[in-house]
Amino acid sequence: MTVATPPRILSIAGSDSSGGAGIQADIKTIAMLGGYAMTAITAITAQNTTGVQGVAAIAPDMVAQQIASCVGDIGVDAIKIGMLASPEVIAVVADALGAVEAPVVLDPVMIATSGAVLVGPDAVERLRRDLFPRATLLTPNLPELAHLAGRDLPDHAAMVEAARELADASGAAVLAKGGHAQGDRITDVLIVAGGAPLAFDHARIDTAHTHGTGCTLSSAIATLLGRGESLAEAVRLAREFVFAAIAAAPGFGAGHGPLGHQAVR
Repeated sequence: MTVATPPRILSIAGSDSSGGAGIQADIKTIAMLGGYAMTAITAITAQNTTGVQGVAAIAPDMVAQQIASCVGDIGVDAIKIGMLASPEVIAVVADALGAVEAPVVLDPVMIATSGAVLVGPDAVERLRRDLFPRATLLTPNLPELAHLAGRDLPDHAAMVEAARELADASGAAVLAKGGHAQGDRITDVLIVAGGAPLAFDHARIDTAHTHGTGCTLSSAIATLLGRGESLAEAVRLAREFVFAAIAAAPGFGAGHGPLGHQAVR
C-alpha cells in the first residue's frame, strides 16, 4: 500500500499546559487532518480552562534555532504563527522565515478572553511591518481587528471595511472572525486584496467549550493549504473541522473547556 506523504506544517506559538490551545491544539489539529506537525515554541504557560496562571518566555535566539532546525532538515509546506508577545521574538521569526517559500497563516493573538491587551504597541507595529506582509492569511477575531483598526467595529459593515483596510495595507488575505459579534448567527468574512468579500455564515453554537478555537482554525487552514487546497476551500474545510471538534468537546474543566479534536474524522 502506498502511503501519501503528509504536508509538513510548522507551528510557531506558545504552549498550553492544559492541552486546549496553542501548540497542543495545533499538533492535534495538524495530525487529525493528515499533516506532520513541527513546532517552534515561543513561550511556556501554566494554564487551564479558567485562565493563565504563569508564563515563561523562550529566548528569541532559541525560537529562531527551533525554526531553523525544522526547516533545514524536514522542510516545510505551510506555517502557522500564533502569539508572539515581544518585538524581539517577532523580529527573529521574520528573519528566520525570510527565505522560506511556504504559505503562512498568522493568527494575531492580541486580546485575551477577558478583554485585556496581551501585546504592547511596539510589538503590534513590528507585526505590521515585518510579519503581516509575509503572511498569506491573517485571522483576527473582532476585538483584534478593532485593535488593529484603532476604532470600534459596531456592525458587520464596519468589520468588513476594517478587514478590507488591513488586507490592502498588508497585502495578505484577511479572515475576519465574527464570533464576538451579537446575534444568533456568526459570519466570518474572507477578503483578498482587490477581491470581493466571501462570507461564511453559521448558527451560533451554544457552548462554553471553545478554548482553542482560534488556534485550531488557523492551524487547520495552514494544514489544508499545505496539502494544496485553495485559500477559500481551506477556510471552508477548516471551519467544518472546528465545528465538529466543538460538537465533540469532552466537557473538561471548570471554565471554557477544550475541543474534541480526537473525535473528528
